[in-house]
Formats: sequence, C-alpha cells, structure tokens
Amino acid sequence: MAAEVSTRRGRGGRCTAEVDPERILVLLSQGHLEPLGRMPAGSNVIFLTRVVARKGGAEVLAVYKPGCGERPLWDFPHGTLCFREVAAYLVSRELGWPSVPPTVLRDGPYGIGALQLYIDALPQANYFTLRTERLPDLMPIALFDLVTNNVDRKGGHLLLDREGRIWAIDNALTFHPLPKLRTVIWDFAGEAIPSSYLADLSRFQEQLNKPTPIIETLSMLLSAEELAALRRRLAALLERGVFPRPDPTRRQLPWPLV
Repeated sequence: MAAEVSTRRGRGGRCTAEVDPERILVLLSQGHLEPLGRMPAGSNVIFLTRVVARKGGAEVLAVYKPGCGERPLWDFPHGTLCFREVAAYLVSRELGWPSVPPTVLRDGPYGIGALQLYIDALPQANYFTLRTERLPDLMPIALFDLVTNNVDRKGGHLLLDREGRIWAIDNALTFHPLPKLRTVIWDFAGEAIPSSYLADLSRFQEQLNKPTPIIETLSMLLSAEELAALRRRLAALLERGVFPRPDPTRRQLPWPLV
C-alpha cells in the first residue's frame, strides 16, 4: 500500500487501514508535523516528515517542501513552487487522473510549504521500466503534463507502489504561462486523445470558466496570467483533440532523464 491511515501504528510507523483520500487530506492539513530528516535527492530542501493526528494516534509519512528551501530559478518566481505543487494536485483531483499523492499547503516547522503523502514505492521502477508493459497507464500522466505545462517530467517522477499503482510526483515546475513542456513521455505524440479524457477536460474547462470552488482555490495559488494560460491550453487540447508532437525549435526533454 502506498500509504495508509489507521488509529493504530504498525511496524516502522506504517499503518494498516485502506487509503482514504479525504482522511489523509484532513490528517495532512491538521496533524502534528515531526520532520525526520532531510531527503538527499533533489536540488531543493525537502524533509521526510511524520504526520500524527492530534487525536486517535493515526499517522502517515509525508514529504514536506518548504518554500524557503526552494533553489531560485530564472523562469519561476522564487518561493512559488510549493503553491504549484498543490495546484497540480487539485487539478489532478478535479480531472480524476492521474494519481497524484494527496498534497496540501501547510505552515510547517520551516514555514509555508507543500506537504505531500509519501509513497512507499518500488525503488527500481520508473518511466523507462514501466513503458514496456504499462504504457496505456501512462497516457493520463502525459495528458496531465500538457494541461499543467510540466517543465520537468523526468522518468524518476513516476512511482510504482507495492499494489501496482502508478503515481506522478514532483509536479512543482508547472503552470508557467509560456510553453515550456519538457517530458520523457512522448509515446503518444500525434495520437488522438480518447473521448473519455476529452470529456473530463471539457468538464474541467467549464469549472474554470465560472465561479467555482476550484477556480477560487487556484486563484490563490497561481497568478491571473498563469490561470489564463491554463485556460488556453485546455481550449487548444479540446480543439485539436490530439497529443502534440515535439517542437523541434526548443528543448523538449528534462535533464537528467531519470
């Protein structure tokens, strides 16, 4: 199981009940944060954190990414990556795909940051190992990256949990107003977007074009320019109905690839 909520603790702090996204979101939003140590990978400061319910003893592991620990980038406003990480989760939840770990904005021990459920993943799995047998399962991730304008979809940003579920993580470099898609998932270039996904995109487009809770929340996480660009990307995908091909005039792959 990727991560679980329980009223009793299992070995190593793992829990034993089935995943309940709503309970996890409440726990991430309200639980007591206990940073366990800095995670070694990545250029930003990230902490593996235990989140313990203030009543009942439930707990999960989470990844805490404080805004103050973000490395400055020339093309993204400093301190905004944690907001983009939360916005990406909310978009995935509204669309119904792909699987992005529950993510909230928290004022933690090192300030405001994104707090994302930790996924207990198989260490050897990534996009390059998954594409042979699980390629159809990667389509919603490729489409999600088009919607969010993901600048950094590395192969290692796809996790396979011990139940066989594929998760898309590290969604912070997203929602730039200019076209910047960089991804390893070009397998679907030129293919028609299935009608079921187009229906989800159309429904999401409607939600963005009227006063709704999702647009109210996204307006607090993203700039007006970024939201306008999100609407334009949705409109273009719905009009064309196909996965775009790589643009040869600009960089299309992240680095490193994994």
